[in-house]
Amino acid sequence: MKKLKLVFAVAAIALFVSCKSNNEEETIDPLKIETVGVAVVAELTSPPFVPKPIGDRPARKLIVNLEIIEQEGEMADGVKYMYWTFGGTVPGSFIRTRVGDEIEFHLKNHPDNKLPHNIDLHAVTGPGGGAEASFVAPGHEITFSFKVLNEGLFVYHCATAPVGMHIANGMYGLILVEPAGGLPKVDKEYYIMQGDFYTKGAYGEKGLQPFDMAKAIKEEPDYVVFNGKTGAITGDKSLSAKVGETVRLYVGNGGPNLVSSFHVIGEIFDKVHVEGGSLINKNVQTTLIPAGGAAIVDFKVDVPGSLVIVDHSIFRTFNKGSLGILKVTGEENKTVYSGTQSNTVYLPEGGTIQTMPGSKAANPTIPVTLAERIADGKSIYSTTCYACHQPAGEGLANAFPPLANSDYLNADVDRAIDIVIHGKTGEMVVNGKTYNSVMTAQTLTDDEIANVLTYVYSTWGNSKKDVTKEMVTKVRNAKK
Repeated sequence: MKKLKLVFAVAAIALFVSCKSNNEEETIDPLKIETVGVAVVAELTSPPFVPKPIGDRPARKLIVNLEIIEQEGEMADGVKYMYWTFGGTVPGSFIRTRVGDEIEFHLKNHPDNKLPHNIDLHAVTGPGGGAEASFVAPGHEITFSFKVLNEGLFVYHCATAPVGMHIANGMYGLILVEPAGGLPKVDKEYYIMQGDFYTKGAYGEKGLQPFDMAKAIKEEPDYVVFNGKTGAITGDKSLSAKVGETVRLYVGNGGPNLVSSFHVIGEIFDKVHVEGGSLINKNVQTTLIPAGGAAIVDFKVDVPGSLVIVDHSIFRTFNKGSLGILKVTGEENKTVYSGTQSNTVYLPEGGTIQTMPGSKAANPTIPVTLAERIADGKSIYSTTCYACHQPAGEGLANAFPPLANSDYLNADVDRAIDIVIHGKTGEMVVNGKTYNSVMTAQTLTDDEIANVLTYVYSTWGNSKKDVTKEMVTKVRNAKK
């Protein structure tokens, strides 16, 4: 018995020593991590791309060169804005490091700029996250250094007064601090950052739009967008992946005001680094990203198609611009997702007007005259088409094509009918601009389709075409 107790005691001591050794490795003090080799210039990338993974490289001295540029850009189709940027893009250049790296940061303020700026990196341990050491006037360069002590995905932004205005004009980005040994490998990595913008003009109002401080204070943005503008990751700028690949999105929220409800329609996040930190949540549908915060989301794509990236505060997506596309190509897997298998009429009991024996059924009013049919079509449009194609048929820049003065619509009425009935995915050129989005099949009757299209054709400078029920039925039957 004494021998058995001795064996257990020795085993317990060995286990304790082993656990202590492992914990010491996992919790090694970052301040004690020494850098190896000579200083190297850090690779920086513009969104939606990220630098090469860190892998298992040792800690190094990194030189980061970042230039502040004030420049005019396009917020939406025909809408200009004076952006203040880190590196010439919104969001700013992506910075990739690992725990223990020592960063020599060179911040330059372009001589053509009008204002002084600085940088607050949330990955920095020190006053102002570097802001106090980095205030730089136009035509000047400031240098400061820091050691990255905590792993995670961190926001950086300008912190010059008024801070909110500098951030609202696009001065934010992400810095990734990988753990020792790097993050697990994936097939594709992308950089997305949400921001809310405040303009004097309303959404879509043309011309150069100045910043509106009153709207910003009220937290009433005209635009909520990914990567600085509407359509930044749609159409020919969509993200891409192949069936079977793993995808990692580094997602930030510059704010300055709104919280993001980040979601990819048609996918579930296998892993989420909550708030960009070490806590990992699994099987997540939508993740909250606070203003000034970030998240890392990983998922595998199993079927082809266009996955829509949104802020699930959904009116922002369809009415203010927070929409992106991840195009997945490859072979279908009907077990995972079948697509439409049937489309039949569903008339549950109670869904129609019922009659008692001997009584007469009430007859609903059916639009007959052209004016009545147009009025009915307008009502259908306001509940079915309004969100994507907008109140005056102007569409959403780079996302949903306009119906107003539409050469595509007016060129082929049967094609328009077919799209309403069966939907459409892929590219189309409307009024000289290419759109690549998804129009779902509409569950409308032939009368309703005829009336809504007649309304659209009768307004906004279109051809005045009178679309009849018979025309719709002919197109519907042609595909049976």
